[in-house]
Amino acid sequence: MTKKHLNNLIFLISLLFFGLSCLAQNTTDNSILLTDLLVELETKHNVKFSYADKDLFSIRLTKPKYDALKPTLEFIRTTTDLTIVKLNDRYYSLTNTSSISICGYVLDNFEENTIPGATVEIFESNSASITNKNGEFNFENIPKNSLVHIKHIGYKPMFIEAKELANTGDCKKIAMTLSYQELDEVVISQFLTTGLNQLKDASIELNIEKFGILPGVSEPDVLQTVQALPGIKSVDETVSDINIRGGTNDQNLILWDGIKMYQTGHFFGLISAFNPYVTNNVNVIKNGTSAVYGDGLSGTIAMQTSNKIPLKVRGSAGFNLISGDVFGHIPIQENMAIQISARRSYTDFLNTPTYTTFSDKAFQDSEVDQESEFYFYDFTAKLIYEINPYHQLQVSMINMSNNLNYSENIEGNSAPNLSNLNQDNSSIGAQFKSDWTDIFTTDLQFYYTQYGLDAVTVTNNESQELNQNNLVKESSIKLITNYKVLENIDWVNGYELTETGIENRTNINQPPFASNIKGVIRKHALFSELKYTSENSRFYGMLGGRLNYFENLNTFKEYIFEPRINVTYELLPNFKTEVLGEFKSQVTNQIIDLEQNFLGIEKRRWILSDGDALPVTKSKQGSIGFNYDTDKLYVGIDGFYKEVSGINVYTQGFQNQNQFDGEIGSYTVKGAEFLINTKNNDYSAWLSYTFNKNDYTFDALIPATFPNNLDVRHSVTLAGNYTIGNLKLGLGLNYKSGKPFTQLDENDPIDETVFPNEINYVESNSSRLPEYVRADASAIYTLKLSDNVKATLGASVLNFTNRRNTLNTYYRIQDDNTIEIIERVSLGLTPNASFRVQF
Repeated sequence: MTKKHLNNLIFLISLLFFGLSCLAQNTTDNSILLTDLLVELETKHNVKFSYADKDLFSIRLTKPKYDALKPTLEFIRTTTDLTIVKLNDRYYSLTNTSSISICGYVLDNFEENTIPGATVEIFESNSASITNKNGEFNFENIPKNSLVHIKHIGYKPMFIEAKELANTGDCKKIAMTLSYQELDEVVISQFLTTGLNQLKDASIELNIEKFGILPGVSEPDVLQTVQALPGIKSVDETVSDINIRGGTNDQNLILWDGIKMYQTGHFFGLISAFNPYVTNNVNVIKNGTSAVYGDGLSGTIAMQTSNKIPLKVRGSAGFNLISGDVFGHIPIQENMAIQISARRSYTDFLNTPTYTTFSDKAFQDSEVDQESEFYFYDFTAKLIYEINPYHQLQVSMINMSNNLNYSENIEGNSAPNLSNLNQDNSSIGAQFKSDWTDIFTTDLQFYYTQYGLDAVTVTNNESQELNQNNLVKESSIKLITNYKVLENIDWVNGYELTETGIENRTNINQPPFASNIKGVIRKHALFSELKYTSENSRFYGMLGGRLNYFENLNTFKEYIFEPRINVTYELLPNFKTEVLGEFKSQVTNQIIDLEQNFLGIEKRRWILSDGDALPVTKSKQGSIGFNYDTDKLYVGIDGFYKEVSGINVYTQGFQNQNQFDGEIGSYTVKGAEFLINTKNNDYSAWLSYTFNKNDYTFDALIPATFPNNLDVRHSVTLAGNYTIGNLKLGLGLNYKSGKPFTQLDENDPIDETVFPNEINYVESNSSRLPEYVRADASAIYTLKLSDNVKATLGASVLNFTNRRNTLNTYYRIQDDNTIEIIERVSLGLTPNASFRVQF
């Protein structure tokens, strides 16, 4: 090291020590014992301080630069964590304890108005209170390091350290910020009945808690209720086979808390598999679907459970003539709650009139007899965790099952034929919602769902065993972002990855036969849309698109773009027009295999598109509508056109000469829906009419164009409900024209030139079943048992005229080479009753 470098180093070290000594001297000069500071304040401001010497002994702090007493005391409090209480104008007390007294005034963000009724919670002490009419709150003996949580509806929650609210004689003012949450605007309220609303995007919302009454329904069965809407029916009277604007059930997207459901019914479709008392609201979309949703060529039914944390435990329990259930919504702590529900039928040990009627319909063309043992159950669980005011986590789980076991004694057999059928669905999903800023939010979703259908039949003195299985496994992750470009413009973007695997197995030991068909499809989707609402709310518009990329184990790859549009405009006061349109696609379908038919009861199996025998199914739909709505009258009319391509004969349920052809084709629906609804606070009456012209086109068949199996041309509903005090009454009449079927050729019924022999038919779907007519009634009475507990008694009757309606007709050849005519008929007179307690 040179002499120059050595001198520089000595200079720097000397400079460093000089700076440190100056800093130390400065610190020494500016610090003061707290007791000495208090003596100075007593002399300067003519006040007195009382304290215990042990609490203040050796406390040293930087001498404050304030001249006034109040800021000096505040400085001492924040610097030392001492509690300073003003006893009067002259005397103050100082204490150093782990507990303090706190107080405050809760005001709006302009500090102009007090907020009475705000909830104030102390996390560490489990103490809670509400602000008085002046917005004031007070707590004694609160841990000074605890956290104070203040919340009120319409304001963003606040978290404040207790020591910042220490009672020093002047309570702190706390300004709460208003919370702005964009909700779906209701255009039409009390649509048919209370709890049914039409939203600004023309979708229908069902609010279960506010649900009134519909004819034939004593409890708000979700999938039964949506069939009260124009354009939504079931040709076979089930909730698992809902037809939206002439489409098949597998073309409906059914979501429960964002999870795609592959099983929707109990009792083979006669009862909804979703407990209505768990479901908070249901959104039904027939057209103009948001780009956020894929699949669902015909429509979307999105069910959502509550995502709120209740202040106290609430729940309900009840039963009807089929099943009993319980539900609970339980707060665990201030920012966490769970929901649980369980439902089970008692049909395996108790026969009721409702069960008998259901059994007659479900098993009428199968081998199952009334001695069968059948039951179903479902349960759900949900965790809601508010991590902080801007982030919320929800985890949902659902499990449902149908179980059927029966034995059949056959003459000449030493052992009975044994059969059982199990249908199960287990799903779990999570949603993580985040408000990053006032204008940017995200919603991250994930789910895994598994559906299984298993059937075993043991026959011929236990020598022959048939096993059939249909298994679906699907996982999905989706990210949705929402950016508020302007106050009335939202820009929604996102990405979704879905992987679906489906397996179909059939195994027979005698004669040996095994079939195992597997498929996996991975789908990537990018979506984007803009939403605009005018300042006067007269105009609403959504324009978006979805880009899908499908790949099926490298056997095919396909890009599909799906544009979406949804526009509503108020032309005149109370008079609006709607223009909706969408392109959609899906790769999951249900085949209806009449030869391998799961005991003759459940004939539907899920399969995947393979790009060849079953291409990706695609649809395009457009509609225009007009509606007039006032407080007492609603009149609406919609016209629509829908085209669906890429369908296979196997997915349509043919029961004629075409059922084994495997041809690819399309169908086109042209239709109109009309509804008039008059209403007030006591009653609601409505008349709805739906017209559908639904035709197939299969170029390889003769004729190439013929009526769709779901071509119900005319459908009419006349219904109403009336409220008298605590009693609600509902009465309705449903009419549908007969659906098509194919008759056999009476002049030459059997083709004996082939083996096995086949039935000769006339042209496909050239005949019609008789018209369908059903009258329903229901009543619900509410009892108030206490301030927090109420009970409801319900009764309903489906088809109270006991009319025999033919739902389907088909033929099959017997062993003696004769033809058997099979007629499936509707439910007969079906009574039901329910009792429920809610708290």
